[in-house]
Amino acid sequence: MKIFLAQQNYHIGNFEDNTKKIICAIEEAKKQGGDIIIFSELCVCGYPPRDFLEFDDFIDKCYAAVDEIKQHADTIAVIIGAPDKNTKPKGKRLFNAAYFLYDRTIKAIAHKTCLPTYDVFDEDRYFEPAYEWNVIEFKGKKLAITICEDIWNLGDNPLYKICPMDELMKQQPDIMINISASPFDYTHDEDRKAVVKATVIKYKLPMFYCNATGSQTEIVFDGASLVFDKYANLCGQLPSFDSALQSFILKDDGTIDGPVIEPASRIPDKELNPLTLEENLNIEKIYAAIVTSIKDYFFKMGFTKAIIGSSGGIDSAVTIALACDALGASNVKAVLMPSQYSTNHSVEDAEKLSNTLGNSYEIIPIKNIYEAFLAELKPLFKDLPFSVAEENIQSRTRGNLLMAIANKFGYILLNTSNKSELATGYGTLYGDMAGGLGVLGDCYKLQVYSLARYINRTEEIIPENIIIKAPSAELRPGQKDIDSLPDYAILDKILFQYIERRLGPKEIKSQGFDAVLVDRILKMVNINEYKRNQFCPIIRISPKAFGVGRRVPIVGKYLG
Repeated sequence: MKIFLAQQNYHIGNFEDNTKKIICAIEEAKKQGGDIIIFSELCVCGYPPRDFLEFDDFIDKCYAAVDEIKQHADTIAVIIGAPDKNTKPKGKRLFNAAYFLYDRTIKAIAHKTCLPTYDVFDEDRYFEPAYEWNVIEFKGKKLAITICEDIWNLGDNPLYKICPMDELMKQQPDIMINISASPFDYTHDEDRKAVVKATVIKYKLPMFYCNATGSQTEIVFDGASLVFDKYANLCGQLPSFDSALQSFILKDDGTIDGPVIEPASRIPDKELNPLTLEENLNIEKIYAAIVTSIKDYFFKMGFTKAIIGSSGGIDSAVTIALACDALGASNVKAVLMPSQYSTNHSVEDAEKLSNTLGNSYEIIPIKNIYEAFLAELKPLFKDLPFSVAEENIQSRTRGNLLMAIANKFGYILLNTSNKSELATGYGTLYGDMAGGLGVLGDCYKLQVYSLARYINRTEEIIPENIIIKAPSAELRPGQKDIDSLPDYAILDKILFQYIERRLGPKEIKSQGFDAVLVDRILKMVNINEYKRNQFCPIIRISPKAFGVGRRVPIVGKYLG
């Protein structure tokens, strides 16, 4: 049996484009003599559709797309993902479904059982879990079709009461097929591979696993679809962060034609921290995920040009380099906005970066604008000492200039704030926190440095002086980040334990961190939720990013 995996990049609600992609892949698979072609979870409408699912018109368009696609499922069986209406009087009105199309008809529909409600997932809000499980017979084989999370419960996941594959095994299937929309984070690729392999080992059946690729606002899908034979040999893996169509020959004995690929060893959770990412070769995937997300955000929103505030610091330098890779240097404009507190080398470093990358840049000094603000505020401020108020005026002046240029010329402002800054509130609302997309908002400061070294892996693109100099906001004479924040080498480790691992203060202190420092940092994180709540979408590359996947109260008192 010749089985195709169609790993594609979908656009939420763009039924015409999604349907066209699906049909093109079907026609190509038919030309190559395919028996079955498999697409990813909710491919018809794009994942995650969220509250679009509450609109009858949206669901009607899903059904219309399925009807159009099924006309091409004549000599080949097609497995696609789309919502399915619940005809029962009780329960949610929809199922998350896999449609099995053949002979231009809907032969069967499988419903998703395990509906994730953690992190970025909220499927129980929209979908009813499956209440029956049936294999699908095709050309003498029994297919067990599951959807994404369904294979993450092997009977020992406390989140779920039902193990779908256990139910399907009662009907003695020959093949497991899983359609998925499994997001990227820097731990998930190996976790996913381990889960798929464990499923194969448990049930002793071959597995065809098709994942989505591309980015939907903050969530990135890396593809990396998998094929295992019944002996748990990895026989195929599609590329990461790219569309692909690939066929596999499944033999009657459960083996698969093609070379056996040894899976990489899974990285134990206890070893994961911001300092080991580069050693574990995840930095390359983080880079690819961010570039993919920028590219898709602009393309799917109909944008073409980005504008970035260029300070001569590490965050803006890395953001500009990423944007140039994603959009092309000709579509990226950097704006240097020095004040009287800016150092000469910062301007020189920023200019050198743009000259190397080939992106255009402008220099707009803010001294006169800043002093005009102070002159107007003089009757109110009187002779009060210089404070954060004057610092924030500079930052908001820069934000105003960037947004003015963006509005005038149709640019989208990319934000350069990193996760360490966002966690501790080290940023100015409506100033350096302005932007349409947070490029580095899920990267700790040390990860930003790792990205810089990765960018410079073959040649010096980011000037070495940007990488080695002490980070500073340059909002007052001689200012350094360390004046307001702990050293990043310590700060990032503590933040990681609290945000990603959700450890409490006692557990973090027991690891040897200074107790007073831990209390100070955790308080900073919690009292600054009001800032993060007003921040732009952040590209998610970690298991716990700020944004939709981390929901904490703004007015809470916990550890504050």
